[in-house]
Amino acid sequence: MIRVAVYGASGCGRGVMPLARAQWAKTDAPYELVFVDDQPRGQSINGHRVLTYADWLAQPAEERWVSIAIANGTIRERLARRCAEDGVRFFEVRAESVVQMDDVLLGEGAILCPFVTLTSNIRIGKHFQANLYSYVEHDCVIGDYVTFAPGVKCNGNVVIEDHAYIGAGAIIRQGKPGEPLVIGRGAVVGMGAVVTRSVPLGVTVIGNPARPLMK
Repeated sequence: MIRVAVYGASGCGRGVMPLARAQWAKTDAPYELVFVDDQPRGQSINGHRVLTYADWLAQPAEERWVSIAIANGTIRERLARRCAEDGVRFFEVRAESVVQMDDVLLGEGAILCPFVTLTSNIRIGKHFQANLYSYVEHDCVIGDYVTFAPGVKCNGNVVIEDHAYIGAGAIIRQGKPGEPLVIGRGAVVGMGAVVTRSVPLGVTVIGNPARPLMK
């Protein structure tokens, strides 16, 4: 038996599950697809069992595969390390409507939701999440554990460093060859923000044009 899981049974995980289900339905090998959640709120969601990670590991398996459907990149990294230490492998979730063009390199564990577009000459790290209707244009470099909420518009010659979170509907202006616009490590771009200049690491920006959030 192959044990397959979507890690996370909240809204993100419930949106990913139908995509994972469609992919695994194409395999001929016996498998079970479940939700794994560290704080389960029931025994079943949308027709799939919900197990704690420990309970899932305790079940006999020939192979184990997981997609980590957690929007927070820091938590996603922690869970990915735990899974890797336990010999769990990662599978990419990709909607059939995803468009991927030329020379795109994508790290393991990505989640590409419906109507995502990746154009050309793009480098993307591990466990990238691109939600509905997001796009990445030409000559972009995206780090590990980066999250795009729905409708993110990432234009060409942009560098997005590890753990950055880009909010729903945000627009990132195109950079220049050799002078990319940079979103720093752990930065947060607020919902609907229009980013016209680089964002330092760990900074949250909001508005149009995007400016640092003053607390």
